Amino acid sequence: MGEKKDAQNGEIAELEAQISKTKYNKKTQGAIGKMKAKLAMLKTKIATRKSSGVGKSDDGYAVRKTGDGTVVLLGFPSAGKSTLLNAITGAESPVGAYAFTTLTVIPGMLNYKHAKIQILDVPGIIAGAASGQGRGKEVLQVIRNADLVLIIIDVFNPAQFPAILKEIRETGIRINQRKPDIRITKTIKNGIRVGKTVYCPDLDDETVEDVCKAFKLINAEVLIRTPVGVDEFIDVMESNKIYLPAVKVLNKIDIADEKSIQAARELVDPDIEISGHANIRIDELKDLIFDKMNFIRIFLKETSNAADMDEPMIMQNGQTLDDLCNKLHKDFSERFRFARIWGPSARFSGQKILKKTHKLKDTDVVELHIS
Repeated sequence: MGEKKDAQNGEIAELEAQISKTKYNKKTQGAIGKMKAKLAMLKTKIATRKSSGVGKSDDGYAVRKTGDGTVVLLGFPSAGKSTLLNAITGAESPVGAYAFTTLTVIPGMLNYKHAKIQILDVPGIIAGAASGQGRGKEVLQVIRNADLVLIIIDVFNPAQFPAILKEIRETGIRINQRKPDIRITKTIKNGIRVGKTVYCPDLDDETVEDVCKAFKLINAEVLIRTPVGVDEFIDVMESNKIYLPAVKVLNKIDIADEKSIQAARELVDPDIEISGHANIRIDELKDLIFDKMNFIRIFLKETSNAADMDEPMIMQNGQTLDDLCNKLHKDFSERFRFARIWGPSARFSGQKILKKTHKLKDTDVVELHIS
């Protein structure tokens, strides 16, 4: 087993070297696509083998999701995550001026604009986290179940940012990206047929065919409806990627001079600059978290009574009447008869909606009728 692992790691290193040395252009696009597809398959095999040998953790890494959404604070050790958790939520996370203070996942709850947002402080990651260094695999697994990632960067160590991005990507998470709109339908003959509704200058039909064949897909119809390159197409072929929004947070600005802050800005391009310790711009960060969570407010109404416009039900954009039923009570979905809706998702006030698949919109007023 050890020899096989070494051989695969050697093959991965060789492929990465070949890809980095090959100049990308129209002539080499297909060859690079094949190499990247093979590289992805090798890494998936190794990750699958490792995960099959890892038992469930009982030391705090498995955290039950609660509230209206979950945010994970991710960063290197001593980036200030625990101090920030305490500033945002008042949770009692251990804080120390040394690395690896947090050894388990510590949850806190942010109550903001009627939303209950779970904030998780996870152990600091290190280089090689995605391959299991420093319990990194367990830490990154927590992120896969989150709704938003806050990447916390120490203003004095901005070089940590690209390292964090690398670890996030290696674990199969794509931040601030939408899942490409690509439909792949297997067929029994006619090879790979490619259709595109958009211009894709970085992905020609021949490369699509080469990547499909590298994944042992010989006959299929591929319909591409968003501009993508070979990396994004391989992600879709692997079908195991998680797409999450992220906020880049530059921390500890209270103790940094302008030169250090500017140098960090140029490398990180932060969404917000804060100090968890000095409570600088924490309220603005809460606003940013709320906005990034893509929440909508649903007001509930009982028959013959006015709607409760003071306490909205917090849901996420794109959720349906069925989601609302399940959030209110485990039996409501099965007992649903119809709903009346006043608001943006209704064609007219008080519209009777019979389908639970009806998508709700922000500020809808909903009157549920349950049997």
